[in-house]
Amino acid sequence: MKMRVYNTASRRKEELRTIRKGKVGIYSCGPTVYWDQHIGNMYAFLSWDVLNWVLKYIGYETKWVMNITDVGHLTSDNDTGEDKMEKGAKREGLTVWEIAKKYEKQFMESLELLNIEKPDVFCRATEHIEEQIRLAKRIEKNGFSYKTKTGLVFDTEKFKDYAKFANLKLEKLDMGNRVEVDKGKKHEWDFLLWVTNQPDHIMKWDSPWGQGFPGWHIECTAMSTKYLGELFDIHTGGMEHIPVHHTNEIAQGYGAFGKMTANYWMHNAWLSLKKGKMSKSGGGGYTVQDLVKQGFDLLALRYLVLMSHYRKGLIFSIESLKAAKNGLEKLRDFVKKSKVESRKVKSRAKIKINEKYKKLFIEKLSDDLAMPEAMAIVWKMVKDESVSLGDRLVTLMDFDRVLGLNLVSVGERGIESVPEEIKKMIKDREEFRLAQNWKEADRLRDLIKKKGFVVEDAGEKYRIKRVG
Repeated sequence: MKMRVYNTASRRKEELRTIRKGKVGIYSCGPTVYWDQHIGNMYAFLSWDVLNWVLKYIGYETKWVMNITDVGHLTSDNDTGEDKMEKGAKREGLTVWEIAKKYEKQFMESLELLNIEKPDVFCRATEHIEEQIRLAKRIEKNGFSYKTKTGLVFDTEKFKDYAKFANLKLEKLDMGNRVEVDKGKKHEWDFLLWVTNQPDHIMKWDSPWGQGFPGWHIECTAMSTKYLGELFDIHTGGMEHIPVHHTNEIAQGYGAFGKMTANYWMHNAWLSLKKGKMSKSGGGGYTVQDLVKQGFDLLALRYLVLMSHYRKGLIFSIESLKAAKNGLEKLRDFVKKSKVESRKVKSRAKIKINEKYKKLFIEKLSDDLAMPEAMAIVWKMVKDESVSLGDRLVTLMDFDRVLGLNLVSVGERGIESVPEEIKKMIKDREEFRLAQNWKEADRLRDLIKKKGFVVEDAGEKYRIKRVG
């Protein structure tokens, strides 16, 4: 099945043609770890987690890279004001390094609660300073930058297509609301690659241009190309990245390598409240921790996101989350009922994935992640009594490889505390049990035991515990 994605660079859906056959390199702009992640942030990461799983589901091998910004961002979306990391440190009476560590840990916990698979590579900006300096030096060598009292600045006049990606009308822009204001710039929309002469800034490193720190945009170009190459397949981010961050990333790519570094640029819309966009700087919205404190299962939020299209976004409310919780519970009830009934079937041949519904499911997934339509296929299949209960169950388990609702684990105990590798083996074993493939189920049980865990079957349920 051919995959089609909406490419912001061309403003149309395109067939995904990967650089290497059967392999996809994905880079996602990650969190700035200076405060709690609100669920608007997590909407983006959920969207790209679904992309990653859809690509795997239809047969691709993926390499997913995400940055962690632990230096160099400012307090507002227009690149002005106090450094975000330093603001967080002052707010909580911690060092900037402690703030970064605290909120990175919290972010990782949020990923687990939402069943978002951790990317293959997490790269911290502070651990890639040399790469950022090398990239800035390359841009400078190629004649795309100049120096001011504030630092090394990208000369956008040297990149004639600078405004093309975001369809910017530069002559109409209010530059004070877009990039950092520097009276030494040649052009108002030029931007800093490396910042110097900031004596009160805590995070600083030596560089050819003086002691300082990287500009906002250079970390993503430096780290994406380090781990995925000078040209890779997909770059993802939020719509808010289009006019500033990604426009400047593209400029850096041309300045350093003479080309756009990604073939496909995908952008998610916002998860919003009725009153508007959710943002940390605006002080509104819900954090993941808020919802946990209110007693919500975060997989209900994942279910809610699955009911939306990533380019259309989602208006969030507690009422909509409760409705999603009800939908998730109905799927879980179906699984509980079906597990009992399917084990009454004697022959493995009588239980199989329904290929008609799988084909329909893949068609929707492959059409630019049309998840609302894919979820409609899920429910149509679940309710189709012309398909045996066992077939519906294993088909739903197969679909859950993309949905990520942990439906295979319904009825289990103890799985929350085991490593992801063991969880996957447990899920695979449960699918073999449902299909009456006892040989493979026993093989996986023995393998799990060798890795330090025991699976105890108890009718349609099971328990997992550590050896000893």
